[in-house]
Amino acid sequence: MTISMIGIDHDRAPVDIRALFAFTKKNAGEAMERLKETAGIYGCIILSTCNRLEIWTSHEEEQEISMYECLCRLKGIQDTSYEKYFITRKDKEAVEHLFYLAGGLKSQILGEDQILTQIKEALNLAREHFTTDSVLEVLFRMAVTAGKKIKTEAPLAHGNPSVIHQAVSHLKEQGYDMHGKTCMVIGNGEMGKVAAQTLRDAGANVTVTVRQYRSGLVSIPIGCSRIHYGERMRFLPNCDVVVSATASPNFTLRDELFQDVVLDKPLLLLDLAVPRDIDPSLGSRDGITLYDMDSFRTESLSPEANESLIKAASIVEEQMAEFFQWLDGRDVIPRIQEIRAEAVQDLNLRIIKILKKTPMQEEDRANLLDAVDTAAGKVVNKMIFGLRDSLNQEAFLECVAGLEKVYED
Repeated sequence: MTISMIGIDHDRAPVDIRALFAFTKKNAGEAMERLKETAGIYGCIILSTCNRLEIWTSHEEEQEISMYECLCRLKGIQDTSYEKYFITRKDKEAVEHLFYLAGGLKSQILGEDQILTQIKEALNLAREHFTTDSVLEVLFRMAVTAGKKIKTEAPLAHGNPSVIHQAVSHLKEQGYDMHGKTCMVIGNGEMGKVAAQTLRDAGANVTVTVRQYRSGLVSIPIGCSRIHYGERMRFLPNCDVVVSATASPNFTLRDELFQDVVLDKPLLLLDLAVPRDIDPSLGSRDGITLYDMDSFRTESLSPEANESLIKAASIVEEQMAEFFQWLDGRDVIPRIQEIRAEAVQDLNLRIIKILKKTPMQEEDRANLLDAVDTAAGKVVNKMIFGLRDSLNQEAFLECVAGLEKVYED
């Protein structure tokens, strides 16, 4: 059994490259079902966010599988030049990466909270499509546990860090205060709501677009106004800032939509989507400044953050040891069961002659043999698992191997 992952993220590729390999929730489910049909793959999970795409699999150790080729087939991409943007990890390296990731230690905004939710959602989606297996199930659950411990015991950020929080903070450092600004947020999904609430908390006047056919069914953050999505260009000249954060495969703001738009003041466009929501060519228009997901990064760490990283590394090491103890135990359990069965049979052969000579009813003799079998099995379990608890993993596995040789034919 091998655990493998292939990934692309904000450190390895720009947003336009990442967008080529991004999955929507629906597409991710369909892709996992197709991937699970690949010979040798026991389970798979797709983690697709604005900043990264990762495919996780558990598969036969001897099976040679090119996850990049699998991904390209799923996305209908034939260009091999993109492979340089990807990284593959296996077993210990892969597990360590996931545990650090769950703690927000590999995020564009160090210590951000959203990745932990995204990992849980990826696992839930795999469950819904019956593509996970026991190994990936336990791995992702333990990664979430590690992430929660890091958030609690070694926090790397204060408040509720996210890209929009970082953007507002960055702009404020540049002298651009959101207080009193007119802002429009295109999109009312999770990220759109976070963006609207963040801008509102910063003192902006916020209007959120909603799709007309859903406008009566969706909620928006308290204190925000709403308009239909189709009215966004009419409202846009009033805005100082426009944030777009949708899951749309098409641009929400295109260059041709601005042909008849007159801007009387500078306009900031913040594109928080992957694939992009805003046509990049708009950034070259006079009076418009365009930022995307890659515009805001954590450049330096405070001494407190560095101390938290050391604590987080200790938590990751501890959680990894627990996971691999479970994984190794999972493989050794059938071997222990065979040793127990052999030991019980050995005991039976040694006492059966004595029991046959002991005067008692046949029914009582049979019941006594059953009781002896049960007791012998419990004694063997206690001895073997006692060894596991008192020895390191390598020494324990050597003991198991030695016990197996005792009953070899």
